[in-house]
Amino acid sequence: MRLPLVALSGLVLTFLGACSPTVDYDGPVTVARTSNVTLVQITRTGVGGITADTAYSAKAIQAALPGFTTDGIQTAVEDSTEWAIGAFNSDGFQVLQVFKGANGRIRTVHGVTHHLQGPNGERIGMTFAEVGTRRSDCRVGRNLWRGMAICTARGADNVELVYAIPQYTGPFDALPPDGELRGAAIQRILWSPAG
Repeated sequence: MRLPLVALSGLVLTFLGACSPTVDYDGPVTVARTSNVTLVQITRTGVGGITADTAYSAKAIQAALPGFTTDGIQTAVEDSTEWAIGAFNSDGFQVLQVFKGANGRIRTVHGVTHHLQGPNGERIGMTFAEVGTRRSDCRVGRNLWRGMAICTARGADNVELVYAIPQYTGPFDALPPDGELRGAAIQRILWSPAG
């Protein structure tokens, strides 16, 4: 009984090997960190069609983002986790997280996919060095964003870029040295209505 099972296993492995795709390998494979597809543009005045006048409701957010759907989500902000409205593109990918403010308005919108663009062309996945962010425009993250650099976007004081430093081990009460900070990559782009 054992021999047929071994033979069957060998046959299955041979079949799977014959069906697997082949690749001509000429060197290192690179994976794109950013995208050239822009689903939403974040500017000083808004996120796509979302502006300071947009009500915090699924209906208002969908109206401001044609083709998007919304759903309730729970996600991390710097100091806690909160319920928010997630905005999803037509393929079902989460693009934005919208947080409730006072008087039924939007407090903050987090861009969470590489298929969006910040006010100066920033994209999630770009490094601190690529963007040209100045250290003096940054502060160290705290609590749930411990070890991250939170930086104001050039020319848009209501837009922040949240950078993560790969394998950063601290100290967590100060920004990392310049050499490590240069390689930090954008994880989120935050927009708040201009005051």
